[in-house]
Amino acid sequence: MNFQWWKEAICYQIYPKSFYDSNGDGIGDLQGIIEKLDYIKDLGVNVIWLCPVYKSPMDDNGYDISDFYHIDPQFGTDDDMDKLIFEADKRGMKILMDLVINHTSDEHEWFEKALEDPNSKYADYYIFREGKDGNPPNNWRSYFGGSAWEQIGNSNRYYLHAFSKKQPDLNWEISELREELYEMVNFWLDKGLAGFRVDAICNIKKTFCDGIFPTDGEDGLCFIGNWILNQEGIEEFLTGLNEKTFKPHNSMTVAESDVPKELLEKFIGEDGYFSMVFDFSYTDLDVPSTGEWFKPVNWSVREMRDKIFQSQLETQKIGWGAVYLENHDQPRSLNKYIPSDDIGFESATMLATMYFLLRGTPFIYQGQELGMSNCRMDSMSEYDDIATHDQYHRAILSGLSEQQAMEQMYRRSRDNSRTPFQWDHTKNGGFSTGNPWLKVNDNYTSTNVNQQIQDSTSVWSYYKMLIDLRNDSEYRKAIIYGEFLPCYTQYDSIVAYKRVTNEASVLIISNFSSQDCEVTIEEDVKGQILSNYEGQSYRGDLYNFRPYESVVFAL
Repeated sequence: MNFQWWKEAICYQIYPKSFYDSNGDGIGDLQGIIEKLDYIKDLGVNVIWLCPVYKSPMDDNGYDISDFYHIDPQFGTDDDMDKLIFEADKRGMKILMDLVINHTSDEHEWFEKALEDPNSKYADYYIFREGKDGNPPNNWRSYFGGSAWEQIGNSNRYYLHAFSKKQPDLNWEISELREELYEMVNFWLDKGLAGFRVDAICNIKKTFCDGIFPTDGEDGLCFIGNWILNQEGIEEFLTGLNEKTFKPHNSMTVAESDVPKELLEKFIGEDGYFSMVFDFSYTDLDVPSTGEWFKPVNWSVREMRDKIFQSQLETQKIGWGAVYLENHDQPRSLNKYIPSDDIGFESATMLATMYFLLRGTPFIYQGQELGMSNCRMDSMSEYDDIATHDQYHRAILSGLSEQQAMEQMYRRSRDNSRTPFQWDHTKNGGFSTGNPWLKVNDNYTSTNVNQQIQDSTSVWSYYKMLIDLRNDSEYRKAIIYGEFLPCYTQYDSIVAYKRVTNEASVLIISNFSSQDCEVTIEEDVKGQILSNYEGQSYRGDLYNFRPYESVVFAL
């Protein structure tokens, strides 16, 4: 059993802008997080991941960083960040920050100096190219839509931005730049940070090609990922980053990374670049490969289960994984995986059981533990997310009506997970005494912390039981370190697997359907550990699983 502290962690992701506003300006802040640390501690969590709070113009809500070393005033001060690390540590909790080093803001000092003097070293820190015949160097589409190249004034010079035009990509080929980034990473780790979630890291190596490539959308552009995702030579960059920063600090690192099977060992193996990676295969199974999420993809429970099981089996051969259903870039999992008419306690707790006991470090996104759901906006003006506005524009270009396009935004917008956290039934869900930066979901009066922590049958209480089962029960080692073994795959609506050690084993069965499903259990079941229903219906070894029922059995 290869022990690492982060294997026993349970991580809670916070979107600071939407968590808790301590000063009434409508924006969540670090003091607000500090005030609510005991809530997170009481849930049983021991690691917190913060989305970016660095100084930023907020074109992409903090993922466009203008100063890596300081906190943006809307979130508080540098001292507030130090206090958060200190107060979390007092409670036995660790802090991860987002590490965004594929790009900076166009308002970063480096980029401003690069524009001022094209012959300076800072011009080498970014990726500039000459256009051709009055056009950009090629027809790459940025992840947020539109050309990935932005013209500089009236010149024939362009810079690359894989995301928005206010997020110019850094040129990792320059060793001096890499050393500056290493120094910054160590600055935060030396402060007591436990590690990072590493943003867009698979994009740092580029393969450049000029010309016009076959288009894959109505805009005449093509997906940039073919030339900047996991390109040959990225290994050198990732090795240097790990050896000079993460490894000496025994950091927990979670890569946002769509890693092909053949590279997985290099990423998370014994000498891998990172502690773990997020797998998007099952959380993006409703999105086409072109990224046009306004064109939904039909999927089945069997397909979702196969993707989860494949990920589990491949990962456990090599290293460690991160298991999750939601984050700040996803809609709410209830709306993604469950038909709208079936959303409720049973379906929310079934989803929780199904994913939380998989092998790997579990991540809970703020509000997931309450069963927070997607938020219907009345118009596009209520959406803040830059990617949502691009998807809406492309949906209209593809021929969807405004009503149809709005329905797809409700289904898949990233703002669904960014609406303010629902603390109680008072105005704005108790998030702020001011005017919230983003609409509060109308269901805050019936879905909120204050209501649920007092109810032993709430989604929150069920999450707490799951966390207690992983943290402090006789099945702890089986749930954390046990081998993952899929089972009962002959049933279309059943997601079932075992976690097995020599000392103890558990069987988890979840009915991913609104219909009853009878399952013949072949194992010798010793008893029921946890269920989201009262009692259990069975005759001998034939068990009847009710709609969205989950049961954890002792073996």
